[in-house]
Amino acid sequence: MSSPLRFALLGAGRIAQTYAQMFSGATDLVLAAVVDVNKAAAIELARQAGGSAWPDIDTLLAAERDRLDAAIVCTPPNTHHELTLALVQAGIPVLCEKPFSLDVPTARAMIRAARRARVQLTMASKFRYADDVLAARQLVQSGLLGEVILFENAFTSRVDMSERWNANPAISGGGVLIDNGTHSVDLMRYFLGPLAEVQAVEGKRVQDLRVEDTVHIFARSVSGVLGSIDLSWSINKEQESYLTIHGSLGTLHVGWRESKYRLHNQKDWVVFGRGYDKIQAFRSQVTNFARAIRGEEGLRITTEDALASVQVVRAAYRSLRRSQWIAVAMPLPLPGAKARKRRGSPAGTNGTH
Repeated sequence: MSSPLRFALLGAGRIAQTYAQMFSGATDLVLAAVVDVNKAAAIELARQAGGSAWPDIDTLLAAERDRLDAAIVCTPPNTHHELTLALVQAGIPVLCEKPFSLDVPTARAMIRAARRARVQLTMASKFRYADDVLAARQLVQSGLLGEVILFENAFTSRVDMSERWNANPAISGGGVLIDNGTHSVDLMRYFLGPLAEVQAVEGKRVQDLRVEDTVHIFARSVSGVLGSIDLSWSINKEQESYLTIHGSLGTLHVGWRESKYRLHNQKDWVVFGRGYDKIQAFRSQVTNFARAIRGEEGLRITTEDALASVQVVRAAYRSLRRSQWIAVAMPLPLPGAKARKRRGSPAGTNGTH
């Protein structure tokens, strides 16, 4: 059996706490170091994991570079570019939390750097790793629902964002659209393939924020399937499911507590999933990343997927400003596709996509 992979966790905030929970139940992964400008937070999280604490990435790399196998970046979005570049240039594979980057040029720069260093780079998008989402995609691909006609997603909940960095555009790059919407866009692409155009409409701002707190997105895939997304920090639609797919032969729901489908010629719903398990999704995500580093499987979320997520979100913001449908730029070929392996397959290798 191979030795456990040693991870550094950059950030000690809310999302880092979930990663720490995931590591506590892992046998082949070790949380070896925690980095955060909040020294006390880094020390406490590192203490829980049995690892070391560091105030910044420079001191981490100076002391631990050769002892680290991978890193997870879960700091605010405006730091993703700088931290990812430093890590991949040091030869360390990176799992970068969503949103991958605030704009397309920096996303491309991150990917180019990973390819030059021949290390793995992927975007964290937890819902793509949820068991029920994977089962739903397999059902859709089997043709069970017939032709897919409409994709519906809703991520809405009442959350006071007034004191959170997510509502500071200089840090976050926007509001609920780039925050929750990155998950939505990635899910839609996972089921429908590339998106051709989007239209985003902002709702009333009720939290007195500098960013949007309620948005509706319409989308059309390259294959012609329509999609709709509801995003809000200010309302809770109280829906049992967060994803619904309507096909010519039936309808499928992916829910928080149960997932099911019903064909038009049948009376009863068929349950195929037990709902959303956050820790399971995080564990599957990091496991896929670790196996890709070891060369055992491909990344479920490739660098092409990460770049596309940024492109769609930026197109949606242009649509908000212009009040019209906006075409999503088709991604240009990424450089270095034939790079040789180092610490796993090169960034962007297609696997279970």
